[in-house]
Amino acid sequence: MKIAIVGATGAVGQQMLQCLEERNVPGELKLLASARSVGKKFTYKGQEIAVEELCEESFEDVDYALGATGNDITKKWMPWAKKNHVVVVDNSSAYRLDKDVPLVIPEINPEDIQKHHGLIANPNCATIIALVALNALRKEFGIKRMIVSTYQAVSGAGVKGIHDLEVQSKDPSVPSTAFPYQIAYNLIPQIGDFDDLGISKEEWKMQNEGRKIWHDDNLLVSCTCVRVPIFRSHSESIFIECEKEVDVEKARALINEAAGCVLKDDPKNGVYPMPLDTTNQDLVFVGRFRKDISDPTGHSLSLFCCGDQIRKGAATNAVQILQELIK
Repeated sequence: MKIAIVGATGAVGQQMLQCLEERNVPGELKLLASARSVGKKFTYKGQEIAVEELCEESFEDVDYALGATGNDITKKWMPWAKKNHVVVVDNSSAYRLDKDVPLVIPEINPEDIQKHHGLIANPNCATIIALVALNALRKEFGIKRMIVSTYQAVSGAGVKGIHDLEVQSKDPSVPSTAFPYQIAYNLIPQIGDFDDLGISKEEWKMQNEGRKIWHDDNLLVSCTCVRVPIFRSHSESIFIECEKEVDVEKARALINEAAGCVLKDDPKNGVYPMPLDTTNQDLVFVGRFRKDISDPTGHSLSLFCCGDQIRKGAATNAVQILQELIK
């Protein structure tokens, strides 16, 4: 069996390589990237593997591919993979809302993986982190509406975003390459272009992708996405309006047992989710549980969660899907 990482030299591609090794996924590995990266070598399971140029012939000996490229490049190479009957797990947003492409978080809807026609989509990083934190609560209480504010790390903008924060932290006068404004010591309340309603592309993803993953076309989401000067982990403040009255202690107990979650909820003793604590691991930390005092029905709950954007928000989720495929 041969697995290819397409976009192997980027932040997510590099993390995919590491996750494959950590999880001891069987098979040979092939690294694909643009012509300027050809010949670069990376160590995998004790062996050096040289990067090859992504081209139409790249997939002739490949069984599975992990995609870590932007939408335009993904759309270019996807027909080459399909022609060679390669099963692809793609991290771009190019096919996420295609009705024939499963959109999967393995802790939530693993059954959708087997409905694929050669392509499975990885959800948006903020969507993954939020839905992992909420899935057990949705099963128990039913979620009708969500109001979400995301505080998204620079890693979501790739290697350039990480570089911007690194250099501007030392010299704020250095121009940004990934963002419209300086990111060091700043917040930018825009991720993606705005539409006529003033909603950004990133903000639509939580509702559109959440509906597809949960198979709930009635889910309502209002989202504000903010880029923050944090390197790797996204944080999210989430309000949920539920079908049933919410029990806070029950919510804590559910998260304590939920797949992919860690309960961090003892605020009196300074225990709550923080992005620094979730960096470079695969679990979503969840805490700050409290009922909404403005809702007399008792059907609303607020919480805070954090998760590593490069790992669970991207690479790890894709590798988990691959593991389910080849199980």
